[in-house]
Amino acid sequence: MVFEQRCELPSQCAAIQSIAAKIGCSAQTLHSWVRQHERDTGQRDALIHHSDRGSQYVSIRYTERLAEAGIEPSVGSKGNSHYNALAETINGLYKAELIHRRGPWKSPEAVELATLEWVAWFNHNPLLEPIGYIPPAEAEENYYRSQTGQAA
Repeated sequence: MVFEQRCELPSQCAAIQSIAAKIGCSAQTLHSWVRQHERDTGQRDALIHHSDRGSQYVSIRYTERLAEAGIEPSVGSKGNSHYNALAETINGLYKAELIHRRGPWKSPEAVELATLEWVAWFNHNPLLEPIGYIPPAEAEENYYRSQTGQAA
């Protein structure tokens, strides 16, 4: 599960789509290049892909693709479910609140669009107790603002 691959602002998504069309690549590819540049210049933390030791993790091609995208592979210690807890929690919410509640789905595109809408809603609307009754996007902004303040 990749939480990092998203545009922070609608205008950023529109700009990436516009530029990608002009230079002849996909918006996803350009977005990856922008993120890699941000990581290379210290503007963004490195992206780590966590696996639960499934078969995809031992696939040479899969590992090569992670390397091409500048993603560091990672697995948790065997028998330790804490590493996978966030992904499993989000997956459970996603399936309960969207997939099962609104299915059956007419097409993969319908699922993709609904997923984008759900992620945007989830990042900006629920007030979560563990992070001080604020939305996740606000907590993330506060975190990065505090990191910038410490570096200054």
